Formats: sequence, C-alpha cells, structure tokens
Amino acid sequence: MPERLVAAPGTVLYRTTHVYGTVWYQCNRFVRMTGKKTVTAPPRPRARGSDGSTRERALTAAFAVFRKRGFSGASTLEIATRAQVSKRDLYALFGSKHAMLAACIRERASRMRQPLDLAAPIPSGSEAVAATLVELGTSILRVACHPDVLAIHRLAIAESDRAPAIARTLDSSGREANHAALGAWLARAQAQRLIGVGDPAAMATHFLALLWGGLLIQLLLRVRDAPTQDEIDSRARAATEAILTLYPPPRADDRRERNGADPGAAIE
Repeated sequence: MPERLVAAPGTVLYRTTHVYGTVWYQCNRFVRMTGKKTVTAPPRPRARGSDGSTRERALTAAFAVFRKRGFSGASTLEIATRAQVSKRDLYALFGSKHAMLAACIRERASRMRQPLDLAAPIPSGSEAVAATLVELGTSILRVACHPDVLAIHRLAIAESDRAPAIARTLDSSGREANHAALGAWLARAQAQRLIGVGDPAAMATHFLALLWGGLLIQLLLRVRDAPTQDEIDSRARAATEAILTLYPPPRADDRRERNGADPGAAIE
C-alpha cells in the first residue's frame, strides 16, 4: 500500500510498504502463489476397526500400563498413546481410570467363565457334566495363573489402603462372579438330576477350594512357579472327581421314586 511522504514544500514522495495482513499484501501474495502446486498435509491416521476393536486396544494398553506403573502411577496419556486413541476417546469409553481398571478385571474374569455359558443347554448326562467341570477348572487356572492377572492381584493388594475400591472390584468381578456363575450352573444341573442334593452355592465353594488349594497365595508370594498345563489339567480333574463324589447324582431308582413310579415295576 503506498505511503505518502512529504520531503520539502512542493515535493511529494511515495514509498511502497508491505504490511502483513492488509488487503494489498494478501492480494499481492495470492497473485504470486497462483500457478504453484498446492501442498496439503496428509490426513491424520484414524484408528481402524469398530468401537469394539478400539475398546479392546484400550483395554490391552491399560492392562499393560497398570501392570508396569501400578494404579497410582498409571497415566491416561500413556494408555491413550499405546492404544492409539485420544484421551477424550479414552474417557468417552470408560469415564475414569478406576472404571478402566474395573473393565480390565471384568474382561479377564469373563474368560474364565466361558465354559459355563448360561445360554448353552445343560449337558444331557453325568459324563458331560464332569467334562464341563474339568473344562471350567482348566479355564480358571489357566487365566488366573497368567502373569498379567497375578500382577493385578498384587496391584490390588498394594493399593488396598489408598484405593480399596480396586480390591473390591477385583473380588466382585473375579471371585464372586465366578462363584455365582458356577452356583447357577450347578443348580441347573441339579434340576436335571445330574448332580446330588445340596446347596449349589456350597458346591461351588467346595469345587473352587479343591481346585485352588494353596496355589494362589503361593503364586502371589512368588514362592513357586506357575503350574504347567499338565498340573492344571490334573488339578481340574481331581477337583471334579472329588465334587462328584461328595454330591453324586441320584440313582435311577431314586429318580423313579421321586416321579411316583414303583421301583419294582421295572423288575416285573
């Protein structure tokens, strides 16, 4: 834009100045840029997959950070960076760091209970019941003895004074949930006369006690190595045999008597 300068009476000088932000400067710069190749920044990569896969990545990242840093030392920024999501998306998924840890615990605990899928039909015979209990015991030990799950147990113990809610979440989503699911499944098997009379909740307690023994406390204290697959299978079979011995299914004669049939009618 021309600027008028007065040098002496009767003489007028003009000097052109380039002032950033003025209409003249913007128009002049636009003219110079005409014909040049436009360069655009590459789009920011977006997380692939559905919300489900994003949630899975976030849980995997959170579990790794909690194990490495502990609950208090875990940073949501580090979790978001590992999961390749923004902190805003992270909080939209979980709401808080505590909710994130609770989701990690629930996700691991649900894996243990897969053999007890309540949507599936109850096995039709005693052998199938035994097979399901062995599969459940194997699943519980395989998941709960994993180093990541043991680390969460130790984290809950270490944070129990400052954050007792973590321990409560671990207990309710893990031990209590497993116990309730097993008790409900045993009640259904009992209704089909596939297991003996007794309190299903007590049966579940007996089975889990027989399965674990003192293994969990030894693992948490690091006074023994994790069980091998052979030991896991052996423990699951032994607990199943013991529980079916304690609560044997009713005999055929007992079933006929309960149904009002004459036991001697079959002999005649």
